Amino acid sequence: MTAYLITNVSVVGAAPTDLLIRDGVVAATGAGLSAPDATVVDGTGLVALPGLVDLHTHLREPGREDAETVESGSRAAALGGYTAVCAMANTSPVADTAGVVEQVWRLGREAGLVDVQPIGAVTVGLAGERLAELGAMADSAAQVRIFSDDGHCVADPLLMRRALEYVKAFDGIIAQHAEEPRLTEGAQMHEGEVSTRLGLTGWPAVAEEAIIARDVLLAEHVGSRLHVCHVSTAGSVEVLRQAKARGVRVTAEVTPHHLLLTDVKATTYDPVYKVNPPLRTATDVAALRVALAEGVIDIIATDHAPHAVEDKECEWAYARPGMLGLETALSIALDVLGPQWELIAERMSRAPARIAGLDSHGLDPAPGVPANLTLVDPAARWVVEPAELASHSRNTPYARMTLPGRIVATFLRGEPTVLDGKAVK
Repeated sequence: MTAYLITNVSVVGAAPTDLLIRDGVVAATGAGLSAPDATVVDGTGLVALPGLVDLHTHLREPGREDAETVESGSRAAALGGYTAVCAMANTSPVADTAGVVEQVWRLGREAGLVDVQPIGAVTVGLAGERLAELGAMADSAAQVRIFSDDGHCVADPLLMRRALEYVKAFDGIIAQHAEEPRLTEGAQMHEGEVSTRLGLTGWPAVAEEAIIARDVLLAEHVGSRLHVCHVSTAGSVEVLRQAKARGVRVTAEVTPHHLLLTDVKATTYDPVYKVNPPLRTATDVAALRVALAEGVIDIIATDHAPHAVEDKECEWAYARPGMLGLETALSIALDVLGPQWELIAERMSRAPARIAGLDSHGLDPAPGVPANLTLVDPAARWVVEPAELASHSRNTPYARMTLPGRIVATFLRGEPTVLDGKAVK
């Protein structure tokens, strides 16, 4: 295993120092380190962060390898500064058995670019009718601890209660896609002024807020862990704020696109802006940013959702919802938050690693710590060219935008997956 000496780098925004990486861990830190056998990486002007962790990634394999594979998604993640991603269960077949989650886990290990931690389905086939093999997935080689029917809401309150009760035995988490289905039938975008003007069926904010309110009450009653996926409304923030004040074991995420884009984008009728939950109003965006800074929303998660060309380049009504996110997430965070390195490290690495139970991730570079880290050039700016992205898909809402911050290097257990801004393998 090659040793690396990263010189003159700022660790999470602190004064410049040197980092020596050897045998998969940070062996030493401090100014003026020397290691003749080490490969030197000039960190001047760069910021070292704990490797980013994404709690919400769609890798599409098995079943839709035309849109993404575990390998291509892992490469996109590494280029985005990630060292671990949690892969959602809405594959084909659905990841609702030990066999499927182990397949995804093994494909991640074979790719060797990030740690891929599968998320298991809550219900069989994501159908919302009966619980999947939660215990078997938890006991599998993949050691699943998070379960979600993302893309579908666990709408039945009794089934949701049973799921929360079941996973409590091994301190698991139910991650809910909060959407009351009866309120969103035929919905195409956020319900509001813009949807009325465009004549598109609206997705009301209350459809999200009502499920979150119900589920925090269920989680409080059961004493189990609830995670709320892709929070998108100001009302949801208030429900979460009150729940946390009562001590409910609830965590929540927001996506980069919900922190930056609004429903006004739908006026172009470009399906790249169609996403679930939909882009909301400027008022919602402002509330989400405040909640993220306060910790009411715990993390930024990408909801990286690659789609094949035919599923996106079509009429708005027929387009699949979803956007790419892995390679642009840190830049969007910098654009929205500015260079608040402590906040970014907490929301994009430490907190998601804690929630997912990924003990070797989310740790600031320090002696003895696994060398899972990313180096960022905060002064660099780059233009998003869809054809140059590592993902098999091209459905990015940031095409040809100039974004701040560039990932220079990513290390997974001391081995570079990205160097000089390029994938190593």
